[in-house]
Amino acid sequence: MSQMPPALSKCPSCEEPLDSGDRFCGACGYDLSAVPAPPDDNPTITMNGTAPTPPYPPPAAPSVDWPIAPETDSSHRPAPVHVPSEIQGTDSAGHELPAHASGVRFDGPPHPDEYTLQAPDPRTADFATTPSSGTKVCVACRAGQVDQDGYCENCGHAQPRERDHMEQELDAVSAVSDRGLRHHRNEDAFAISSTALPDGSSAVVAIVCDGVSSATRPDEASLAASRAANESLLEALPRGTHPQQAMHDAIIAASRAVNALAGAAPAEHAPHQNAPACTLVGAVVTPTLLIVGWVGDSRAYWVPVDRTSPAARLTEDDSWAAQMVAAGLMNEAEAYADERAHAITGWLGADAYELEPHTASFKPDRPGVVVVCTDGLWNYAEAAEELAQVTPLDAALRPLHSAQVLVGHALDGGGHDNVTVAVLPFPAPPMGAGSA
Repeated sequence: MSQMPPALSKCPSCEEPLDSGDRFCGACGYDLSAVPAPPDDNPTITMNGTAPTPPYPPPAAPSVDWPIAPETDSSHRPAPVHVPSEIQGTDSAGHELPAHASGVRFDGPPHPDEYTLQAPDPRTADFATTPSSGTKVCVACRAGQVDQDGYCENCGHAQPRERDHMEQELDAVSAVSDRGLRHHRNEDAFAISSTALPDGSSAVVAIVCDGVSSATRPDEASLAASRAANESLLEALPRGTHPQQAMHDAIIAASRAVNALAGAAPAEHAPHQNAPACTLVGAVVTPTLLIVGWVGDSRAYWVPVDRTSPAARLTEDDSWAAQMVAAGLMNEAEAYADERAHAITGWLGADAYELEPHTASFKPDRPGVVVVCTDGLWNYAEAAEELAQVTPLDAALRPLHSAQVLVGHALDGGGHDNVTVAVLPFPAPPMGAGSA
């Protein structure tokens, strides 16, 4: 059965006006019987606000006889304005639209007002009640749990190690340690504490250790050494052992702790022949004495509160550069510019040639601070005067802030190594005024 062409006013191809009953366009010859009937479905607008591509050729919309408003009425007032909302429109099927039609219409059957929501974005969701007791939550997405290997089960983000950045504050001493910007882990460690001497005065302790990167498990070596030295001092000082002797004995105890690691190497480290190793520097501050002890190239500096007085380095490195200077073969600038400068000649470890603990005792005649640090800091402020310039003026009052500033100085300089700093005000405060 032949199909009657729809009544069109214009050719859908060239828009030439048509007469009633035309089967072909007189201008372009378009077959008017091929014009599809108007669809019965509802028009769809995508959710991003763009309209779908219209079919080709587009169906011609029925003409609308718009009323022509006179320019003025008899009273010579402007003609009234009709806004679009006052005109009742029709959809593509010719049906009248509701008086308060929505700006977006959806194709398909109507849906209930409630829709199934997507899982919350872990970056913005509130997980105040999510983590159960003892569960470690990812620092990146704040949603996933962290597996035993240190990776998030949700986003796969590697979690920072506990030792990547450490801070500890006591009223009489503070310390900060940071992994730095180049190393994949922090091989430094520290221990700070305070105790009472037999006469009731206070003694403040700081131990800083730097793992030897070329050795096996340097991070374990530094941690074991710092803990052993600190425990030895806290045991000896209250018994009345002279602080300098107590420091010597603490270094021996730290050496034994590191040596013990060599005999307890896990199977995966068996092929390596170099034993765990580290350096050590420590300080004990009392109301009248300042004691330092060291093995290796970690250092202790004296920085007076009155910066018109000179600062001083209190330790001598166990290093190739120090040996060259001591032997008179090079000056200090030449020695430390050499690529062998940081090759250490003394360390704690089972493969150390000979353990020679160094200790020194001082009686400062003015208040100041002792800065105990690894080479991660003094590489960026080697001379005592340079270190004093970057140490805050209120270091004796705010030791934690000062340690943070000094670590920041090393990171700003490049952070090529782990950096650890402890700051001890001198003289030590009386017991009961902030001891731990």
